[in-house]
Amino acid sequence: MQVTRPHISYPPVFVYLFLSLMVIFSYVTVSHASDLNIGMSAAFQGPTGGLGSELYRGSMAYIEHINQTGGVNGKGIKIIAYDDGYNPVPAIKNTIHLIEQDNVFLLFDYVGTPTVTRILPILKSNHDKHIFLFFPFTGAQPHRQPPYDEFVFNLRASYQQETGGLVDNLVRVGRKRIAVFYQVDAYGRSGWDGVRTTLANYGLKIVGEATYHRGTRYSDSLKQQVDIIKRSVPDAIISIGAYAACAAFIRDARDAGINVPIANVSFVGTEFLVNLLLNEGQRTGKDYVFNLINSQVIPSYEDTSLPAVREYRKLMDQYEPTPPQELVDKTYTPLRYSFVSFEGFLNAKLLVAILKRIGNDPERSEIRKIVEGIHNLDIGIDAPVSFGPKKHQGLDKVYYTTVMKGKVIPITDWSQWRK
Repeated sequence: MQVTRPHISYPPVFVYLFLSLMVIFSYVTVSHASDLNIGMSAAFQGPTGGLGSELYRGSMAYIEHINQTGGVNGKGIKIIAYDDGYNPVPAIKNTIHLIEQDNVFLLFDYVGTPTVTRILPILKSNHDKHIFLFFPFTGAQPHRQPPYDEFVFNLRASYQQETGGLVDNLVRVGRKRIAVFYQVDAYGRSGWDGVRTTLANYGLKIVGEATYHRGTRYSDSLKQQVDIIKRSVPDAIISIGAYAACAAFIRDARDAGINVPIANVSFVGTEFLVNLLLNEGQRTGKDYVFNLINSQVIPSYEDTSLPAVREYRKLMDQYEPTPPQELVDKTYTPLRYSFVSFEGFLNAKLLVAILKRIGNDPERSEIRKIVEGIHNLDIGIDAPVSFGPKKHQGLDKVYYTTVMKGKVIPITDWSQWRK
């Protein structure tokens, strides 16, 4: 039996609207498909969640600006981000998913040594796909030396440069008995080795050391570590850790009467560290931020003489970027400005400059040659960026800050800590 379908006559206006919607849908689909997808795995939750959140926010402030002004060679940039909680196993899973399922053009803005170190073999095993990791938030050595250095491009100086600079400056002001508090993993050992190596140049040794486990929270007691350090009678302490644990150590050290300078490296997240200690001081009436030193790998976001600083502050205020709601910790409060988000901003600024050089039809196979050909690139700070076939680190300069009247300020004179 044959069924005859009734003829339906549509009004001309309906046909026009239908075709218009199809054209719009087609445009949106093509536009989305032409995005440059870049992959990010970082800590958005847990004791170090502020680092991934701020790094993402800083990068997105610049990327949003680029997308709103035509994109890169007509293409938008999209960050596909996943939380790894600063733990290696989720970072491995995220990386495999980003490469195999999301088909990202490159990896970007990873946070932390224990996570980055564990995904390096994945990069090596995908060498035929030309998968590169750009500007991870870590100064550790494994991705700066063979066999993995060829798959990673760094912007920031290394932990060896940071800790080496701290030792140099402390020894010059007579503080030669240096103890070390560090996270017991590849991150902490990288910083520990930098301290040990630089002290050896002066014929000195680490006088005491104590460790803690990754994931330690500010509410945890670190009195045991403080007691170990105190027995070594140091005249300075260098910490290589995350902000929650380092703040807890400083709190317990000051409560135990250890008043010597305590220095931290850039990964600590200066503003998060300082805010925890300031809040503790308000609660107890004690000053926990005196004799506090931090090394930094970028200039201060307060230095408005720098073009990149002015641009960063303007775009952060204009776009007020936030991480995806499903990633961010509900207790997290964004910082208006921070060293971490400024670094994320510079990471994105440099990435865009690289993508523009690759051209209209970017191929992963072109990335390495393009980046290694960048020399003395001005990104608006006080140091040019350079790469090369044997140089996958763009900057080498280290900066130093302290806290004065509750504000983070650059150190211009180390003599205040002369022993």
